[in-house]
Amino acid sequence: MGGLALPQLLRAESVSGIRSSHKSVIMVYLPGGPPHQDTFDLKQDAPAEIRGEFRPISTTLPGFQICEHLPRLARLAHKYTVIRSIADAVDDHSDFMCQTGRRKGNAPPGGWPTMGACVSRVLGAGDGTVPAFIGLEPRMQHRPYNAATAGFAGVAHDSFKPAADAKGDMVLNGVSSERLADRRELLRAFDQYRRDVDGSGLMAGLDGFNQQAFGMLTSSRLLSALDLSKEDPRVLERYGKGDSKVHGDAAPMLNEQFCTARRLVEAGARFVTVAYGFWDYHGNNFGNARNDLPMLDQGLSALIEDIHERGLDKDVTVIAWGEFGRSPTINKDGGRDHWPRANCALLAGGGMRHGQVVGATDRLGGEPSERPVLFGEVFASLYAALGIDVNKVTLPDLTGRPQYLVPDGCQPMRELLG
Repeated sequence: MGGLALPQLLRAESVSGIRSSHKSVIMVYLPGGPPHQDTFDLKQDAPAEIRGEFRPISTTLPGFQICEHLPRLARLAHKYTVIRSIADAVDDHSDFMCQTGRRKGNAPPGGWPTMGACVSRVLGAGDGTVPAFIGLEPRMQHRPYNAATAGFAGVAHDSFKPAADAKGDMVLNGVSSERLADRRELLRAFDQYRRDVDGSGLMAGLDGFNQQAFGMLTSSRLLSALDLSKEDPRVLERYGKGDSKVHGDAAPMLNEQFCTARRLVEAGARFVTVAYGFWDYHGNNFGNARNDLPMLDQGLSALIEDIHERGLDKDVTVIAWGEFGRSPTINKDGGRDHWPRANCALLAGGGMRHGQVVGATDRLGGEPSERPVLFGEVFASLYAALGIDVNKVTLPDLTGRPQYLVPDGCQPMRELLG
């Protein structure tokens, strides 16, 4: 059972560089890389072979236009920020950079951890019965879409994935609370012995598994958060159903997962990931987008509205992005190919400054022309929204060497946080 906090790390909020916080992040990963020129960065002045078929529509933010197939998001533009100039993506169909903020090379022993694993290890569980890091994404056919791991943060901080088997484990199966308490006392004696004999810290990961397993077995909080039958039907109707079939070699487009993510952060999760759809449109770019964009528009806009209506907009950050953008030129199959030189992201909530567009690309949408942004800068901003100072907080890799949470030189974005 992953994403589970170590006992000693529940006190981590007192460490220098960490503010006391129950803030959280919902990360929506769009596998395959959605076309930025056909969503949030339309290029109407470009030649026909580049600008595409879609028309821009105005938003609530003066001068900011987005795709005609995103009308709900157009009405909420004052509540989010679009970054149009992410400049350091790589041509790699993988969730690695979206989950870690880093490239795969030059990794320390153990490998770079996901942000969710780092948050779990630094902040611990916000609620002792709900894992700090929960992954709602399925195991996808293209395995690199699930490539990122807990790395040197430790397996105890990998995401808890509430699939059917895991849900089945979260019941007592006739074992009384009294018997569990006795077994817990026995485990505590063994755990103390292990802590005395194991100075490396690796055994402590098992302590995290044991502690959270007992908490989840004796509490209904996590199961209740996952149970959408407890949600207001009118709220679920706003999110919509999406499409339950797997798209391409990636994920379904389950709009209710956005609602589940919101329920989980309300229950105490600090970091929740969602994978949504398949955006690798090498062919039939516009036909695919006509089908997929309205579903994303409904689900993502409902999530943004929901966190505002529930007073969570200062505490919950939402980010939606893919691993790279798409090529300016439309290919012979009516698609757009991989394009790591320009990418975009949408951020909402987190107490950040919104109602703005950060950066710009050139006339063809191929290169950043204003304010190139690095993945690491976005991650530094997400950490700051969680109350974590990336200039002070480090985690040890498997050799014990301290590692900063973001690449060298990356700082929170002034545009978002002042």
